[in-house]
Amino acid sequence: IYLELSSVNPVVILPGAIEERGEEIATELSGSCLLGTGQFCTSPGLAVLIQNPATEKFIASVQEKMQTASPGVLLSQSVQRSLGDAVSTLVDAGVEVLCGGQVADETGFRFANTVMKVAGEPFMANPEVFQTEAFGNATLFVVAEDAMQARDVVQSLEGNLTGCIYSHSGSNDDQNYDLLEPELRQRVGRLLNDKMPTGVAVCSAMNHGGPFPATGHPGFTAVGMPDSITRFSMLQCYDNVREHRLPAILQDENSSKAIRRVDGNWTREELGSAV
Repeated sequence: IYLELSSVNPVVILPGAIEERGEEIATELSGSCLLGTGQFCTSPGLAVLIQNPATEKFIASVQEKMQTASPGVLLSQSVQRSLGDAVSTLVDAGVEVLCGGQVADETGFRFANTVMKVAGEPFMANPEVFQTEAFGNATLFVVAEDAMQARDVVQSLEGNLTGCIYSHSGSNDDQNYDLLEPELRQRVGRLLNDKMPTGVAVCSAMNHGGPFPATGHPGFTAVGMPDSITRFSMLQCYDNVREHRLPAILQDENSSKAIRRVDGNWTREELGSAV
């Protein structure tokens, strides 16, 4: 297909990251949700958290930042209407609206900046409905009881353009990261660490599509062998992922001496730490 696709772009924020730099991440999340009034195809429409003492404070901080920001203008009345319909669908399914949730009483096509919340258990009972995309300046927090339930939430996610995991700068979240990353990796085209997904670099390494190119990749043919089989190859993009978490072929050492393209040039050499 030849379309510009969007998705809910899940962001998983682990407890260690919240305890270490929760206010900073809250600023990043709210800013990303409101960039272009949330009308980027990579806007973070769903955030998965694990319940702990700092979680509610983090949610309250995002809510405050969204609530105090002026709602931007939406592209059209139909976008405003579809956003309202999506929020209504989520509310009917059982989400709690923390702020917004209705058309803004201002000139132009505007919708109040919206933050919603649902617990992990009801999300798991009806994951398809809770993944209804509210395209625009809205986001949904899914609060899991523990890391195992967070994994269940991630396993229930549909394909997405991007998926992100925020973790502690040290090793505090590594166990949870190792539990969740393999599940998220299979469901997104671009996996990020510690950055919001709204920035898209125009370069050969960027996969701006879902987990499988056949869903919307115009660069692959549907006929003829062997070229057509590449439609079902899975492109995996790693963005700002820590060195030790990368597949061996992408690590600086390049112990297998694989041929790799770096800044447009093909090489078998090791990479310096600055690359």
